[in-house]
Amino acid sequence: MALVSQTGSSSCIHFSFVPPYTARKTKISYAYNAGVGKMKPRPSVIVAASPPTEAAVIATEPLTKEDLIGHLASGCKPKEKWRIGTEQERFGFDLKTLRPMTYEHIAKLLNGIAERFDWEKIMEGDNIIALKQGKQSITLEPGGQFEHSGAPLETLHQICAEVNSHLYQVKEVLNEMGIGLMDIGCQPKWEVKDIPMMPKERYEIIRNYMPKVGSLGLDLMFRTCTAQVNLDFSSEADMIKKLRASLALQPIATALFANSPFTEGKPNGFLSMRSQIWTDTDNDRTGMIPFVFEESFGFEQYVEYALDIPMYFVYRNKRHFDCTGMTFQDFMAGKLCCIPGALPTLNDWEMHLGTIYPEVRLKRYLEMRGADGGPWSRLQALPAFWVGLLYDEVSLQNALDLIADWTAEERQMLRNQVPKAGLMTPFRGRLLKHVAEDVVQFAKAGLERRGFNESRFLNDLVEVARTGVTPAEKLLELYYKKWGQNIEPIFEELLS
Repeated sequence: MALVSQTGSSSCIHFSFVPPYTARKTKISYAYNAGVGKMKPRPSVIVAASPPTEAAVIATEPLTKEDLIGHLASGCKPKEKWRIGTEQERFGFDLKTLRPMTYEHIAKLLNGIAERFDWEKIMEGDNIIALKQGKQSITLEPGGQFEHSGAPLETLHQICAEVNSHLYQVKEVLNEMGIGLMDIGCQPKWEVKDIPMMPKERYEIIRNYMPKVGSLGLDLMFRTCTAQVNLDFSSEADMIKKLRASLALQPIATALFANSPFTEGKPNGFLSMRSQIWTDTDNDRTGMIPFVFEESFGFEQYVEYALDIPMYFVYRNKRHFDCTGMTFQDFMAGKLCCIPGALPTLNDWEMHLGTIYPEVRLKRYLEMRGADGGPWSRLQALPAFWVGLLYDEVSLQNALDLIADWTAEERQMLRNQVPKAGLMTPFRGRLLKHVAEDVVQFAKAGLERRGFNESRFLNDLVEVARTGVTPAEKLLELYYKKWGQNIEPIFEELLS
């Protein structure tokens, strides 16, 4: 879901992948020459600490579009510094009643983890809302979905060890509370009204706005879980290649990891209901962003796209101001009705970028956003898939060659059809499973060339692509056969 993200932040405060700004005076100066031009040095500004609740935000001079472009460009780094960031969300539930975890449960869990395993607590008023430890964080989505955001790491083996350590720590506390975590892309039993909202000011603003721009926004907020992979680029040209390849192939990842076929106790007609929900949430900020495939695309075009997307809120004076319906362009001109005359900082820009939800999101790194939540034993293939494709030059070129003549209409068709048909989606006279088999092999070869003995992480995915049977279809088979059309056994089946 990842609502209201900032620098490594997904909905609350999380520190995966890119280190946050610290509160300090800083000269904004970018050495950037990748087809857009050099950034001029700017006067000093005070940039808020991350999380934004920890410091005041003061802008001394308006930002320019060049500042915003330079901010994205500052993410470029040489290949030897590329890292892998992961995020996974899970539903908490009472093991006896199967009801959703309440905030009281969550507060006890976060406090227990902090005290037992030396995590730093993040507070909003009197409420504990997140934990951080180094560059890892634990945060909460609106309906209490429990999210782990990992540190930027070099290998898939390191990621696997980090996630396993996280799950061990969480279970140590949860087992004493009678609470379990469930690995699935969409809440299979409870209605939105049954799910408590977390006590965070920003979520109230978003909850009020969502029904104005789509019919499924509240389902998104309260009933979905995702898994995400964050990857680096070396230059504007490298970013363009990776964004195009990952955007065109994102429906394949959605199909391979489809894991949300139930809603309110019954099959919902989709293999990835989570993915379907995004199609009617807020079309201003979601989708396949076709302009990425235009010849003129680069950092500047993405900035122009983001400038015109309506904002959610601005944080000032220890509160969130509702700025829904106004754009960042308005903010830069000092024309926000909610806080007249206020000017943005780069922290505001970073937060705004995190409220845009295309299938692949560009910040100072790229976020792969197409996969349902699921068991870590299977989800470890997700970073393997994208690292094998995007961090190896041969595999990346193979992917670009594969999609070179795909039309915007074909890419959109895949996005529309995959949530329902999965790998059985017809495409160019064959099935998407056949394309997926080729793409998984590209990824496997890329991992082998990396030389870290990582290709084994793709074993489960190779089998999904070969058979065309998604995790969702396996759950449906259990529902109709072994479970006798009773949804409750799924809580045990997908227990973390």
